[in-house]
Amino acid sequence: MPHSDVLIIGAGPTGLVLALWLSKLGISVRILDRTSAAGTTSRALAVQARTLELYRQLDLADAVVGGGHQVPAANLWVKAEPAARLPLDSIGANLTPYPFLEIYPQDQHENLLIERLRGLGVEVERSTELLGFTQHDTTVSVRLRLPDGSEQDCEAHYLAGCDGAHSTVRNGLHVDFPGGTYQQLFYVADVDASGPPMNGELHVDLDEADFLAVFPLAGTGRARLIGTVRDARAEHPEQLRFEDVSQRAIEHLQLQVLKVNWFSTYRVHHRVAGHFRQQRAFLLGDAAHVHSPAGGQGMNTGIGDAINLAWKLCSVLKGKAHDDLLDSYPVERMAFARRLVATTDQVFTFATADGSIANLLRTRLAPVLIPRMAAFAKARSLLFRTVSQLGLNYRLMPLSFGSAGHVQGGDRLPWVVTQEHDNFGALSHLGWQVHVYGLASKELSAWCAARQLPLQVYPWSAACTAAGLARNALYLLRPDSYVALAEPSASTAAVERYFSERGLRPW
Repeated sequence: MPHSDVLIIGAGPTGLVLALWLSKLGISVRILDRTSAAGTTSRALAVQARTLELYRQLDLADAVVGGGHQVPAANLWVKAEPAARLPLDSIGANLTPYPFLEIYPQDQHENLLIERLRGLGVEVERSTELLGFTQHDTTVSVRLRLPDGSEQDCEAHYLAGCDGAHSTVRNGLHVDFPGGTYQQLFYVADVDASGPPMNGELHVDLDEADFLAVFPLAGTGRARLIGTVRDARAEHPEQLRFEDVSQRAIEHLQLQVLKVNWFSTYRVHHRVAGHFRQQRAFLLGDAAHVHSPAGGQGMNTGIGDAINLAWKLCSVLKGKAHDDLLDSYPVERMAFARRLVATTDQVFTFATADGSIANLLRTRLAPVLIPRMAAFAKARSLLFRTVSQLGLNYRLMPLSFGSAGHVQGGDRLPWVVTQEHDNFGALSHLGWQVHVYGLASKELSAWCAARQLPLQVYPWSAACTAAGLARNALYLLRPDSYVALAEPSASTAAVERYFSERGLRPW
């Protein structure tokens, strides 16, 4: 019977990143998908700064940035005029190596991940369908339908459901998927166009007429349009063509559509699964949570799920942790998914709600308040951290402990860059490591060396102060580059206690 450490159902970005991370660490995986080929339409576009930081660990960031388009600013339009401009490049300049929104269409994205996975000897098994599974104490027995129609039994230590909103894995677990569906019908179109919004930036129309967002694509004169269909035509989406959707918002943005390359309609849902783990089976990405497209968070959140789970599965499979480490996956990711659904729901409702009060808020108050808020550094930073997912943290959760400076256990490691040093360079090591900013004691150096735990020591600088780090403190980093322990005294006893209390060993 074919056996793997982890069987991954679904070969979208979430499943592919999970397979890639695990394969790089020597974990045997199978990844299968019921479709006959990778997607050929762009679908999800936005790659956030935090995803690029995590991709840097996998040596993917340069390829994504080089193959896509950097969006330096977002523009809000009201009554056919630009009303506010938010410069992303300057807001995030000191926070991340990637102070922009990266546009990298999902078809390109998946092809890159497939290519990298193939380089590690793993092929996506296409036209292969999950029929059912049974969980045991140490394995999961799985029944598959193969491309030729025959059936196959296989087993794995763990099963990962990355198979989308209609997840077969979630249904097989009988996990509820509470939430709802927004009343608006959305359309998406990839177009060739001209006009003011085709300047390489993001443009959003907030008029009462229709919601419309224009996302630039790589190349000249190419864009993705996302808009609403508000009238009776929404009752029969299967009959709609681009010519049928309202042109009011397009006219307000002074956009001339020259050619439509792709057009589709869809409904937007907001749901979070009741459980992300049952025994040896896990839910990730859209199988676990779906939400509005506000802020371009969906695909990025699924990728975050994959990286969070990957290092934990690796720890357990390599005997470096007890199985209960895997319970921290639903604790950490469900909390974020629920916050995200609530936040994007509020933004989505604001942008698309009907009625005179909603129109007043969008067309009169928002264009005035947003630029004024953006004038304050803290407000700009909060906005960028939220949308880019740099602000995501696991504070007050089982794997997070301590505080040193303004950095707490569970935080993303702050980025510190000088002419000589970039502290994110060390994060290409896909394992535990210790950072000290200032001086490290001989005791700490010897303790880390004895355990083959990488120790990175960076000279103290003004950049460290600005990042909120504490001088000479110890920061223990998880394999996904979040701070596990922040210890101001740099005590080796504190690190020893951290690992022993959680049944962990560094690798």
